[in-house]
Amino acid sequence: MRKSSNRGGKAIIYSRLNFSLFATVFFALLLSLLLGGPCIGDDLPKAADLVVDGQPIDLSSERYQRFFQELEEAHAFPQEELQQLFQGLKIDRQVLELMDKQWEAKPYYQYWPLFITPSVIAKGKESLEQYRLLFDRIETEFGVDREVIVAIWGIESRFGFNQGGFNLFRTLNTLFDRYPRRSDFFRNELINFLILCRTNNMDPLEVNGSYAGAFGQAQFMPSSFNEYAVDFDGDNRRDLIHSMEDIFASIANYLQRFGWILHAPVYAEIGNSLKSELLVTTKEEGRKGMLDWRLVGEIQQISLARPPRNGKLSIIELELPPQENANMRYVAGYPNFQAITEYNHSYKYAMAVSEMAEAFKK
Repeated sequence: MRKSSNRGGKAIIYSRLNFSLFATVFFALLLSLLLGGPCIGDDLPKAADLVVDGQPIDLSSERYQRFFQELEEAHAFPQEELQQLFQGLKIDRQVLELMDKQWEAKPYYQYWPLFITPSVIAKGKESLEQYRLLFDRIETEFGVDREVIVAIWGIESRFGFNQGGFNLFRTLNTLFDRYPRRSDFFRNELINFLILCRTNNMDPLEVNGSYAGAFGQAQFMPSSFNEYAVDFDGDNRRDLIHSMEDIFASIANYLQRFGWILHAPVYAEIGNSLKSELLVTTKEEGRKGMLDWRLVGEIQQISLARPPRNGKLSIIELELPPQENANMRYVAGYPNFQAITEYNHSYKYAMAVSEMAEAFKK
């Protein structure tokens, strides 16, 4: 099992360069998963090639006129307020350049070291102690293990130190107006963003996030914020930028809504090869592939813990370094593992979260 052997040490202060590198790598990997991976043909112009940075967005276009009409009629935004908010809006070409970029998937042995480092583990342990009483309340209220909450927080925003540097209002408008492949998706996210800003007394022009539209210390998309964010500090607003109570509780609520069970198994090692074509087929089906835990144990000739609620197991393939004796590592994902994949669909992400959470316990 590949994980950091750090047993302590002080958390380092990350440099802006490390933040930038992390954000670029992580948001690119995340975006590739959320949007189905790049599928732009080499012979077709990319979105960034069709614009000039800073060019005005045409608010008189049919798409924007329909958009404003929906905001006014379905969501009760005053016309005067919209005119003031949207005036002078310009394209951010860098957003489109990053969306266009052909990102190469990394094997797991190169992926996990981006996130699980001695300094990250030290910071995670420090945070678990710092917020111990808060996590007592959250585990009681939501039934989600504190270590996995901190692991997601650590991966998503480097424990809040890197929440993204792109103006979210400009970003979402750029993607709605000039990223046709997912224009409808980002149109919906823009609506959700305006609604959450109104509901939570936030200035839409002052919120920063990723180039893909996620924001805050938990890096929720606006639609996910409106669905899963919670007010846990009792101030009648949901704040995933500053309120640690709201941030941790919202991550917990997200996982709990997708079936997380406190102290239940997350994954199990099942060997360096799959001993049945059935397991291979299940693995290739990805998140849709599930098998009865007893059948997996029987085929692999190992003893497995019973999943809660008789849940089924997914089969995950993880690449090992070339110098290892085997090429692959296989694990069985329990329902808690599957809940993490609802936060981010990548098995590699879910595995990194799981192994980081384990490292916090050592």
